[in-house]
Amino acid sequence: MIKDDIVAMLPDLRAFARFLCREREAADDLVQNTILTALDKQSQFTPGTNLKAWLFTIMRTRFYSDLRKQRRRLIPLDAAAPLAAVDNPEATMALKELSVVLWRLSPQMREALVLVGAGGFSYEEAAGLCGCAVGTLKARVSRARKQLAEKLQ
Repeated sequence: MIKDDIVAMLPDLRAFARFLCREREAADDLVQNTILTALDKQSQFTPGTNLKAWLFTIMRTRFYSDLRKQRRRLIPLDAAAPLAAVDNPEATMALKELSVVLWRLSPQMREALVLVGAGGFSYEEAAGLCGCAVGTLKARVSRARKQLAEKLQ
């Protein structure tokens, strides 16, 4: 049943929503709206195809649609909740530094890196989600990795 499969995808949906929204409440709202849309449109899903890609496409479309409606409200770089590292102050500082650098990447590079690096999507799947050519997506991921490496040295 698709509802059970959607529930199994909740951790991935939450993680992607946090990278898109940066704010926990907005991310939770985005996940909820994505699930409602998916359940409403479940007849449009083709069984046997990639449910995760379908849900991420719904989420991404919803996010950018909402963003256009809000006329791009600005969020300061330090507004995101810091990432926590368990009982290790050095790791906490490294995670905070990574978070700041990650959010300074362009939205396209950040999205490409998150989809491929953390989301587990292939370049082809991520390119389909982003609506760009595979070569374009590979270039975005490569540039994002290079910028992260340079700024974290």
